[in-house]
Amino acid sequence: MAYEKVNYHDVESVADGLHFLRDPLECERFGISVLECEPRWTGKEHAHVDREHEEVYLLVDGSATVTVNDEEVQMESGDAIRLPPEATRQIQNGDTESLFVLAGAP
Repeated sequence: MAYEKVNYHDVESVADGLHFLRDPLECERFGISVLECEPRWTGKEHAHVDREHEEVYLLVDGSATVTVNDEEVQMESGDAIRLPPEATRQIQNGDTESLFVLAGAP
């Protein structure tokens, strides 16, 4: 088959609404995930320097704050942010549900 197709609703979520799609889509060079955030949800602070993993967070719906190296970046629907591997990052959701698409690659 020349392609892989999956609906993220069919992929079991891990860690509070995080749907990893890399394996179901058989991706070889990048990862992609969907993150459904409940109101006032806060994610884990982390970085990807050990894997040299650059990420892009696209906020599809809702509003949230992404803290990057202690700087708060306000995000609204349609906003995207690129995060270098060495940057610490943490998502704090707003007062309503939000939906992110997270993509990354070394």
